[in-house]
Amino acid sequence: MIAFMKRNKFMGWVSCCLAATAILFASCSKDDLGLQYNALIDDPQSEEPTDPDTPVTPPSSGYKEQYRPQIHFTPAQNWMNDPNGMVYVDGTYHLFYQYNPQGNSWGNMSWGHATSPDMITWTEQPVAMLRDELGDVFSGSAVIDKNNTAGFGQNAMVAIYTASGERQQQAVAYSTDGGKSFTRYNGNPVIANTSMPDFRDPKVFWHEGTKRWIMALAKGWDYSAEFWGSSDLKNWTRLSEFRIDRIGCNRGQWECPDLIPFGNKWVLIISVNPGGPVLGSGTMYFVGNFDGTTFTADNLDYPLWLDYGMDNYAGVTWSNTGDRKMYIGWMNNWSYAGDVPCSPWRSAMTLPRELKLGEYNGKPLLCSTVVKEIDGIAESWQNVSGNFAAGDAYQLRVTVALDQNTTITLSNGTGEKYEMEVLAMERKLLARRSGQTGNKDFNGSFSIPSMQAPLCVTGNSVTLDIFVDQSSVEVFTQDGTMAMTNLVFPSGIYNQLSVEGAAAECQVRQLKRIWK
Repeated sequence: MIAFMKRNKFMGWVSCCLAATAILFASCSKDDLGLQYNALIDDPQSEEPTDPDTPVTPPSSGYKEQYRPQIHFTPAQNWMNDPNGMVYVDGTYHLFYQYNPQGNSWGNMSWGHATSPDMITWTEQPVAMLRDELGDVFSGSAVIDKNNTAGFGQNAMVAIYTASGERQQQAVAYSTDGGKSFTRYNGNPVIANTSMPDFRDPKVFWHEGTKRWIMALAKGWDYSAEFWGSSDLKNWTRLSEFRIDRIGCNRGQWECPDLIPFGNKWVLIISVNPGGPVLGSGTMYFVGNFDGTTFTADNLDYPLWLDYGMDNYAGVTWSNTGDRKMYIGWMNNWSYAGDVPCSPWRSAMTLPRELKLGEYNGKPLLCSTVVKEIDGIAESWQNVSGNFAAGDAYQLRVTVALDQNTTITLSNGTGEKYEMEVLAMERKLLARRSGQTGNKDFNGSFSIPSMQAPLCVTGNSVTLDIFVDQSSVEVFTQDGTMAMTNLVFPSGIYNQLSVEGAAAECQVRQLKRIWK
């Protein structure tokens, strides 16, 4: 009965989204929608903690089921959402993530775990943390405590996460064996909560200027983020709050904050749902300054979007990576996340991306490109026109002149197609995910007649890097000034290319599957 009620509330929220126009939807408050965000997440589970299985055995299919991504991380089976606890140590990238060890729908939130030498090829590990008496293990982060500030041991891996029971509270666990096992701190919760309905997703980093740990926390429908400070990861003091009075920024619940330094500037990433750049989930960011206590945003035209597609959400960066800022997101959207036609797994991560703070028209711009480590699975470049050998996945590089509109069409032998149009005068990319794209009938909000992204390029041409997998298309300008991520579900991978309009140069390289 509990699961049934959650499901109905979620579908009621989806129906509200579909019924609203874009303008009305942008102005909806939680009261207008009739419920808070998504009952799948906001309703705490009432069951006692369980001890579920921890499946890591590769599926008998060899990761070859229909729609299974071949170059994106997916668990062998079961539900996955937000990336968590991402940390790099001793040559290994750790990816923890929201996971249901017991089934292919949301519930029993735990931390799944995968490791990689390069952020591209992954090995799924046993589930890292299960729910306990404080509740589910919701999103959070992990750091390497090099100076043993917490007393758990030098170089301990310390996870800071939201324990979601009757209230959302912040808790700590630590690992002294490289993330293989975690011990809960016996003083949890380290930040208690008796009143706030939304108070979650701690992202922690060491601030050298003040010689303390800084935590960013999201406050959901309060449209704000808080910053806390600690010398030992166990005792925390509230420092400040960030909020901004812009309707475009405050039309969905704030989640998954990440405060990132870029030289003398700072960028605060916030995921919002509903209220993304198209429909449902999206990730916006603010550029400004952080003095160790308070973040102050520059006076820019917010919201600014990290990705203009439908399917990049809840992403954050790895910690302990030095000057490189590497990011990964959940490649899905809460508008239809529970319905995507994937089994025995549900959901994938985006390709990992490197973030850099650039500039366009005199204003800062957060740029993202797929990490250079992708070259490790890439074959040689080939010129392409018409039909081509797509393999399991591939990267297209298309350079088009900006003297007239150009239509780029990816298609397959069954007539399914994904269309993108480069609008030369407007300097925008338009994409269509319609009934012609592939399977769309699983959810009424999946088909999108058009979505647009500013290219943010100068000059007389634009180069697009297009990464195509079995169920996704990720598009970037070559220097990362624009990103657009979309799920698609064609009956077979797109293996035909046509370009109509301006003069174009097209190359393709196959990308080797990451599963062995």
